[in-house]
Amino acid sequence: MREAQAAGRRVVFTNGCFDLLHRGHVRYLEQARALGDLLVVAINSDTSVRKLKGRGRPVVPAEERAEVLASLAAVDLVLVFEELDPARVIRIVRPDVLVKGGDWAISQIVGAEFVRSRGGTVRSLPYVDGASTTSLIRRIQARGTPRD
Repeated sequence: MREAQAAGRRVVFTNGCFDLLHRGHVRYLEQARALGDLLVVAINSDTSVRKLKGRGRPVVPAEERAEVLASLAAVDLVLVFEELDPARVIRIVRPDVLVKGGDWAISQIVGAEFVRSRGGTVRSLPYVDGASTTSLIRRIQARGTPRD
């Protein structure tokens, strides 16, 4: 990444759980990637997802979430972090652009001050209504156990 930045390429960073990838995630990642030349996605470890989202989460283990995300054309690198927030990872990556979904106000985005202090930008991208892992889980649960 440092070499890419030294060559004038912009590194975009985002983070999240990305449990049960859905259209909102895909649209968001494509929009994030359009803001730069490389997109780095940091995902919460299984332990940190459980602490953030509660028992029964994540549905998909970190290794599988990382593999699926890495297969998307918009994503250049996937990292897994153990902490509840990505502050340490952001300081290591040193992105030029820090991005979160529209459900995050810019004032609430962890790492915003650090990125701005280095001349970077912080963006909150539009949220896709009805596209959330929680709503997807609820829809699956409402359908009950499939019968053959």
